[in-house]
Amino acid sequence: MAVKIRLQRHGKKNFAFFHIVVADARAKRDGRFIEQLGSYNPNTNPASIVLNGERALAWLKVGAQPTLTARRILSYEGVLLRHHLDGGVAKGALTQEAADAKWNAWKAERDAKIEAKKTGIKNAAIEARKAAKAEEAKVNEARAEAIARKAAELAAAQAAAEAEQTAEEAPAAEEAAEAPAEA
Repeated sequence: MAVKIRLQRHGKKNFAFFHIVVADARAKRDGRFIEQLGSYNPNTNPASIVLNGERALAWLKVGAQPTLTARRILSYEGVLLRHHLDGGVAKGALTQEAADAKWNAWKAERDAKIEAKKTGIKNAAIEARKAAKAEEAKVNEARAEAIARKAAELAAAQAAAEAEQTAEEAPAAEEAAEAPAEA
């Protein structure tokens, strides 16, 4: 029986997540499986992967073949590196302590890289918010200037209208004042 480590699709349309399973190669994609090893959610940034590495390694050792995507996930999680290092220990090319040291160094480097990506995403979001806030402040300032300009124009127009009205009233008042004096 050919055994594969592959993904089993779940979730809704355009928002899928996957279970990482060990299944008979002849079984349907979302059908019967032997064991569930974990899950993979590509909808988050970075993609979230929950994997039982020990069980995946055990299945690799007994001959289970991962699909291309499952192979990439196993590589990302370091299961394939661990399998490779265990093969070197079995052949006598290196000791278990050296293999563990290489594994721990790789794991620390990978964790640092993931943390740097998360921090970069968080900082980019903060910078985007700051830029949006600065742009909004600029737009608000331009609106305030436009409103102040309109208010000044309106005040000037009202002052001119009042001056014109007082100018019209002044000759009329002078004529009214002169008229009773003549009578």
